[in-house]
Amino acid sequence: MRVWNGAVSPFVSVFAFAFLFVVPAHADSMALWKIVHDKCVVHFEAGAGPAPCDSVDLTGGEDGGVALLKDLVGVAQMLAISTRRVTGIEDPAVLEPAASHYFAAAWAGRAQVEAHLHRPLPREAVSIAVNSEFARSQDQLHLHVDCVDKDVAAALASQSSAFDAQFRPMAVELKGRRYWARRLDSADLSDVSPLRLLADGIDGAKGEMGLWSLAAIAASFSGSPGFVLLADRYESGRGGHAEDLQDHDCLITGPKS
Repeated sequence: MRVWNGAVSPFVSVFAFAFLFVVPAHADSMALWKIVHDKCVVHFEAGAGPAPCDSVDLTGGEDGGVALLKDLVGVAQMLAISTRRVTGIEDPAVLEPAASHYFAAAWAGRAQVEAHLHRPLPREAVSIAVNSEFARSQDQLHLHVDCVDKDVAAALASQSSAFDAQFRPMAVELKGRRYWARRLDSADLSDVSPLRLLADGIDGAKGEMGLWSLAAIAASFSGSPGFVLLADRYESGRGGHAEDLQDHDCLITGPKS
């Protein structure tokens, strides 16, 4: 098993931030791929650790691997990035039967979020989001792992009883968008593919995956752990950006100290 998930040194964090400043995301849509493929994986395979990433998991080989990198934006936001060349949610590879459990790997990355926050998070405070092809800056599959916006969390809690195992339009808006939502009974997303649930669960989604954005927000149903899946379609220059449901200042657990 080839996994590195050790403590993150200050040098690694500075290195990652500096690299992103030199190659800003808006200037180079391949910046994340270059960091992960040319730096993190190379260093990891040489036995030198995952820098500038926090961790690299190549248990399933490089085609099935995922790296976790601290994003430049936010106090603790992590990016779960495929070590395979996968452009994004629109790439047919994400729906392959043997595709990596990207959301499960992202969910495991909450430990790094907590490490950067220097405090534990309630399960329901954590969210995962992947943006649409037309509402992102990077052309390498990456999932945002961070705190959920506290107003979004409150709205979802108020609607909890309405969620079932089918995607349905929500009765209320979240951040100005009316998301499709469904309940998912899974403790850690390792036993299901949220991307395939989206493709198969909303009419027409499979043929236009690039227009869709998807979030998984931790929840509890009758005392059992689960998630709310939230999907939004990019249209007329709006939407398709589930990252809007997150709070990169992580205020859900209280004000910044």
